[in-house]
Amino acid sequence: MLLSSYTNNKVEAGCDEAGRGCLAGPVFAAAVILPKGFRHPKLNDSKKLNEKDRYKLREIIEKEAISYSVQSVSEYKIDQINILNASFLAMHKALKALSITPELLLIDGNRFNPYRNIPYHCIIKGDGKYTSIAAASILAKTYRDDHMKKLDEQYPHYGWNKNKGYGTLHHRLVLQEKGPSTFHRKSFVVKKLLQQPLNNE
Repeated sequence: MLLSSYTNNKVEAGCDEAGRGCLAGPVFAAAVILPKGFRHPKLNDSKKLNEKDRYKLREIIEKEAISYSVQSVSEYKIDQINILNASFLAMHKALKALSITPELLLIDGNRFNPYRNIPYHCIIKGDGKYTSIAAASILAKTYRDDHMKKLDEQYPHYGWNKNKGYGTLHHRLVLQEKGPSTFHRKSFVVKKLLQQPLNNE
């Protein structure tokens, strides 16, 4: 069972990102402040949920949260500052957009750039340990999925409605055949990929 909070007396915001390992599209991040003691039997790491449950939980989270925000950083900015810094920037943007300033941040993962001198804890696999981080993972994932489905309408051959920009074999084969779109990250990942033979997979 997920823990509902890290402390008993501080306003906590859980933060998580989605799309860090993708070849295309922005990275999204969410920050969520839940009421103390909030629980839901299906709330978990977004990667452990099916799509239907993720969207049902998104409705519940948005209704019950004290405050939440979902923000993104473009693929262009990712190429400028690298994906790790872009992930931190997206989290900072999400935190800034909260209607309440948190007193403690719970960050999924093992690294973070400090934000406004607010104390924080980096928690490895935190989206499977704390409700606020799990909620943030669901919001970030579903909002990013929605965005990639819209981009798929412009570039349907990459299969973004299914792979959401991740480097599946189909995505990589089409990338080699047609080259990158304006929404692909033009970093060393895509450049290196375009030079790799994929026929043996």
